[in-house]
Amino acid sequence: MSVEKLQFQAETKRLLDLVVNSIYTNKEIFLRELISNASDALDKLRIEALTNADLAGDTESEIFIVPDAATKTITISDNGIGMSRDEVINNIGTIAKSGTKDFLDKIREAGNAAAQELIGQFGVGFYSAFIVADKVELLTRRAGTDSAVKWTSDGAGEYELEDCAKDSAGTTIILHLKPEFCGDDEYDFTDVYEIERLVKKYSDFVRYPIKMSFEVKDKPDDEPTIEIRTVNSMKPLWTRSKSELKREDYDEFFKQQLHEWEAPIEIFHVKAEGTVEYTALLCIPKHAAQNLYYSDYEAGLQLYSRHVFIMDKCKDFLPDWLRFMKGLVDSPDLPLNISREVLQQSREVKVIGKALEKNILKQLGKLLKDERDKYEEFWREFGKSIKLGVYNSVFDAKAKDALKDLLLFQTSKEGKLATLAEYVERMPEFQKKIYVAVGKDKAAIEQLPQMELLRERGLEVICLTDPVDEFALEALHSYADKEFQSITRENFELDDAESQKVKAEVEEIAKTREDLLKDVKEAIGEAVHEVRLTSRLKSGAVCLVTGANSPSLSMEKTFAAMNNPYFKATQILELNPNHAVFKKLEGLHAQGKDTPAFKDLCTTLYALALLIEGVMPNNPADLANKITDLLTK
Repeated sequence: MSVEKLQFQAETKRLLDLVVNSIYTNKEIFLRELISNASDALDKLRIEALTNADLAGDTESEIFIVPDAATKTITISDNGIGMSRDEVINNIGTIAKSGTKDFLDKIREAGNAAAQELIGQFGVGFYSAFIVADKVELLTRRAGTDSAVKWTSDGAGEYELEDCAKDSAGTTIILHLKPEFCGDDEYDFTDVYEIERLVKKYSDFVRYPIKMSFEVKDKPDDEPTIEIRTVNSMKPLWTRSKSELKREDYDEFFKQQLHEWEAPIEIFHVKAEGTVEYTALLCIPKHAAQNLYYSDYEAGLQLYSRHVFIMDKCKDFLPDWLRFMKGLVDSPDLPLNISREVLQQSREVKVIGKALEKNILKQLGKLLKDERDKYEEFWREFGKSIKLGVYNSVFDAKAKDALKDLLLFQTSKEGKLATLAEYVERMPEFQKKIYVAVGKDKAAIEQLPQMELLRERGLEVICLTDPVDEFALEALHSYADKEFQSITRENFELDDAESQKVKAEVEEIAKTREDLLKDVKEAIGEAVHEVRLTSRLKSGAVCLVTGANSPSLSMEKTFAAMNNPYFKATQILELNPNHAVFKKLEGLHAQGKDTPAFKDLCTTLYALALLIEGVMPNNPADLANKITDLLTK
């Protein structure tokens, strides 16, 4: 048979260089591309056979892979449509002429919806073979014909064509592997188990059986026999009707697909058609990853295009507050780059992302309403994500409105978590604001001196025990037209008549103690912005509050931990004029504002107020000495 040598188009030469060196960053992708092409060829034969009975055969459609360590080759075969000599020249020798794309265009013009399932619309998948091979042979025979052609190239600029014999229609591709892909280094594509792994990773859900031959021994000393196995599962669970699936099916799928040890808290199976077609199968895992809120955590969903795996951690669909979600999206409509390794930003991506976010929000709201125990289980693991979502939605009013009703908090009443709506419903009529307090835990908040008055009045306080809590409520500002009010802010006051009466009495006392308060401030120094009397304390002697518009002490600590020392709380020291310590302070002040005893009591009261707030004084040893002196006098 005569061999004809032909030159690649100039564009093809450039593309081959790009494919090998730039376009495909992942070496193992070549197998996904070649299997996808084989699947396309089987689809084409099936579709053409609908109108051409001569093409309908009685053999099973299949893809066969044979890695061979002896010859350092890997062979991928299919019994699909095959190609004629002219088609080989047009589709392989000429770039930008994808056989699948041309075929798809023709079918679309004819209105055949079945062609939508073809996956190889990119036109360069075949050339990925040269990533791993220094020589590629292609033998192909067009269905309905008796003639076959052999194509051979080393990818250096030309290829050879010759007529050949082939027993059946379809295409066989033989890759002569480069030495580095034969087991000497990182890769071994002659290993049957490595190829099986790659099939399961990228092509497990291709609709046709992908078969391989394995050596099997019943006993170690027996001669091996050859066994043919189908190595892909073919039928994606997410393509099956929800009515035929049980919860156990989903649980098992997530355990296998996502390597989850336990069944997820909740699952989401979404199918959509219209301007953008997609299927999503998502879950809320049973437990949060230990590094979920750290920068090294890789969030994202698995991405498939027509059941072919594209990437593992696609971050483009869900907002960051949903980083805990796991699962996959499969769509034929998403714009991928030429190597199918990168999802490009587009309207379709935004449409799918918004629809998924809306669906998840709806389901979480339903859980909160109908299955409170399950929602609280979710909240214990992932509640911080919801709060971060609120905090980050400063400029997204819709997201903020959707998330605020999902918040849960401990409160000073009972031992149950409460929504903001439940708190507001329990508010007495005279209470105009939602009271909150910050502390390391509920017990610490209960010990705040400001809490005594609220307990006496029977008022409920929301406990903010996570650093993000305060930031989230600052972003919300209010709920149900009621502002949030920290009981440790300077502008806190109760609205009932009795509290207003006590406040007026304290203000009268303060008018006669201006010199004392000024001198206490001078003794403490610049650490405090102001010293004043308060009506918010009962048995407590002193407390520390912050300015209405300044960061809180908790926020200051958070910013300091982030190496940002510029956010400082405006500290105000408040004294209880009805406490015995205040009487002692008045007595020492009468003896002179510059006496050591007066100054020591002032700085000690300030240090105690810091400790109440969970803040360590600058000089703990000095505080200990002063308290020891007081105890011995």
